[in-house]
Amino acid sequence: MVSKPYQRVPIQECGEPLVPIPLEQFAVVDPHPYAVLGAPYGERSPYYVRQGVLQALLQAQELLQTDHPGWRIQIFDAYRPIAVQQFMVDYTYGQLLQDWQKQHPGGSEAPKQELMDQVCQFWAAPSHDPATPPPHSTGAAVDITLVDDGQQVVDMGSEIDEISERSFPNYFADKPGGEQFHQARLILSQAMKSAGFQQHPNEWWHFSLGDQLWAWLEADKTKTARYGGAS
Repeated sequence: MVSKPYQRVPIQECGEPLVPIPLEQFAVVDPHPYAVLGAPYGERSPYYVRQGVLQALLQAQELLQTDHPGWRIQIFDAYRPIAVQQFMVDYTYGQLLQDWQKQHPGGSEAPKQELMDQVCQFWAAPSHDPATPPPHSTGAAVDITLVDDGQQVVDMGSEIDEISERSFPNYFADKPGGEQFHQARLILSQAMKSAGFQQHPNEWWHFSLGDQLWAWLEADKTKTARYGGAS
C-alpha cells in the first residue's frame, strides 16, 4: 500500500496509557461493527484511546452541548490493533471487488490496483514499522458521529466508511439540497477542533489528536507526533 505524506512526521512517544472510553457518557454503536465482521481484537476492547485523547473527547462533548443541549458524540470506532487494520483493509478491498464483479459480469479481469487505490484513499496501511503506525493503532484516532437531543443519529449525508467522494468533509458545502448535511458535519467538526482534534481530509467522521496525521495537519509544521503504536 502507498505511504501517506503524514507518515514522514517524526514520533516522540510520550508513554501515555490506553484507557477505556466511559461509554455511558457517550452514545455508542453497539455491537461494534468490525467485531461483528470477525475482526481480531483479542482481549483489547476497541473502545480505548490514549488518556489525553479521552480528556479532549470529553471536552469536545461539553463544547457540543453548549450550543446543542442533549446532543452527544456517538463512538463508532477507536483503537485498532494492526491485525484489525489488516482485516479491515482486506475486507474493504473484498467488498469493492465483489461490487465490481457484479457490475461487470462475464469474466473480465478486475482492475485490482485501481480498487486498492480506492481503499488506500480511506484506509491507512497496516504497517508494523514503528515509524509509520496506522492512526487508529496509536490510540489517538476516533471515528464518530452525533446523536441529537431525541437520541436519533444525525444524518450526515453518507455512512461512516463509505468509499466515495461523499465522505469528504466538505462534499456537501456547494451541493444543492446538501445544506443540512454540511451544517451537521460543521457542528461535529467545530466541537472536535475546538477541543484540539484535527479532521481527516477524506473522512468526515475521523478525528485524531497527537498522532502523525494530527501533527501534519497542524498549522505549526514543527510539531511532532506524541503517540506512536500502542498495545
